[in-house]
Amino acid sequence: MTDTFLTEATALLDRTPRVVRALLDGLPEPWLGTPDSPDGWTPRDVIGHLISAELDDWIPRAEMILRDGSDRAFDPFDRFAHVERDVDVPLPALVDRFEELRGEQLARLRELVSDDDLDRVGRHPELGEVTMRQLLATWAVHDLDHVAQIYAALAGSYDAAVGPWKAYLGILLRREAT
Repeated sequence: MTDTFLTEATALLDRTPRVVRALLDGLPEPWLGTPDSPDGWTPRDVIGHLISAELDDWIPRAEMILRDGSDRAFDPFDRFAHVERDVDVPLPALVDRFEELRGEQLARLRELVSDDDLDRVGRHPELGEVTMRQLLATWAVHDLDHVAQIYAALAGSYDAAVGPWKAYLGILLRREAT
């Protein structure tokens, strides 16, 4: 029996670059400069972070699971590598780079991982043993988390402008809860 997990996860992962491009392309700078929460990230930061994850997180960890199992812990992931690396890169170029990398990483995933590999185990440096299925599920939910973060940042740019209607807008109220 074929597991549909890989097909479902890659269907979502494949869409993320198109979603962020459609969401961000051509927006004026005031929409793009607000973080999702007081000490959070702007849309630009989110795209930079997603690029870092494409380079250093998902596929390198999948390769480690296949090669080393749980004998060796994953290398730590620098969640803030984008800050210095992308300082002068325009947002459209970052979106292009993310889209290019995602295409390459999904092609690599299709080469590397089959249904038979989903229960193989690796070792996270903080969480301990994790499966390939958990890694790939986390990759998909990580995308959703950061797309939601972009929406929250965009909404935040109009936080004051909505006036008293803010009381009805959960996306703005959640910004205060973080």
